[in-house]
Amino acid sequence: AAKRMLRDKANFSVLEGLVTVLLGEKITISEILESESNQTNANDKFNRVDIKAINSKNEIIIVEIQLTREWYYLQRILYGVSKTITEHISLGSKYENVRKVYSISILYFDLGQGADYLYHGQTSLVGVHTKDTLKINTRDKGIIKIKTPEEIFPEYFIIRVNEFNKVAKTPLEEWIDYLKSGHIKEDT
Repeated sequence: AAKRMLRDKANFSVLEGLVTVLLGEKITISEILESESNQTNANDKFNRVDIKAINSKNEIIIVEIQLTREWYYLQRILYGVSKTITEHISLGSKYENVRKVYSISILYFDLGQGADYLYHGQTSLVGVHTKDTLKINTRDKGIIKIKTPEEIFPEYFIIRVNEFNKVAKTPLEEWIDYLKSGHIKEDT
């Protein structure tokens, strides 16, 4: 039901609300893409995701709702993000056309050890000796811009719904409570 609701264009605001709270910035969904990619050859794997969307910044958002245990789930989401990146750049395209991907996993099974219900990961490049963060020079429309790896590399969110056992006080907690119970309080 959640998959059907989130895919419906009339309910973009629901998906936008969840992603806005996770990312801490206003997100606008401009389109929902076909969520199951095709194999490019017989030995290739399918990349199944529940929702694949494009936001107003032309970034890709993958949402997967997983009810049953997947033993190699981290490898699965890494593969899914990698496959998504390669599907959205053509042979001969410049690497500047690689789009940022957000992977949001809503899990209803125990994914290992950890006390939190929400985990977030992204790649930073930190100096081994100096501990400074590397910034990258890029060129866009003839102007050199500085970007950090965090602005380019994928971000991962793992929501462990069953680990949420609190009274919802923040907008994020209200979302997690909704994912767990299906109920929305009147004052939300």
